[in-house]
Amino acid sequence: MTIANYLMPLTKVCPKAPGDAQKYVDDVQGNVQWGVLICLAIAAVVGIGAIVCGRIFSMPHASKGGVITIVVVFFAAIGYMVVPGIISGITGSGCV
Repeated sequence: MTIANYLMPLTKVCPKAPGDAQKYVDDVQGNVQWGVLICLAIAAVVGIGAIVCGRIFSMPHASKGGVITIVVVFFAAIGYMVVPGIISGITGSGCV
């Protein structure tokens, strides 16, 4: 008998959350995703406000900071859409 024959039962393990824990995991994950979405919206508003106030009050550093904030929010929004797909692709259906 080879080592592969001994290891074959280990590849059929399907881990899952114990009992009713999956409901709470889904609740926490949903709350985190909504929280991140709200933080992105707030950051976008603050960035636009910094650009406007920087232009109105002739403060180029504030405008520059606002532009940087908008760019970071843009990349964070892309990550917000891409990262969950990457994680589900890596973890798959839960079966190893």
